[in-house]
Amino acid sequence: MILKTGSNNIEDKVKRDSLFAGHMANINRLADMGKLIIASPFGKNDKTYRGLFILNVKTTDEANELLQTDPAIKAKVFDVELYNWYGSAAIPEYLKFHDKIE
Repeated sequence: MILKTGSNNIEDKVKRDSLFAGHMANINRLADMGKLIIASPFGKNDKTYRGLFILNVKTTDEANELLQTDPAIKAKVFDVELYNWYGSAAIPEYLKFHDKIE
């Protein structure tokens, strides 16, 4: 999925910081569950693209359900575009190596 700038521009710094903290906590929770395999931000670009998530799910319904656990997505700070994608069965092993290298 592509994470994009959402329609809700929250100016209250405390609320915005809280949503981003919740967003990062949710990323870690989904990774610990083995559902989020890759999460990576994009650099500045001429689109509203903010980041990329690769989820280990069988259906887009399951992906949508997981994404609704993210407070920044629920608050419309981020919007998402979902795409079906099939990658190597080895991709879930990425997280194990990330933890060792980090």
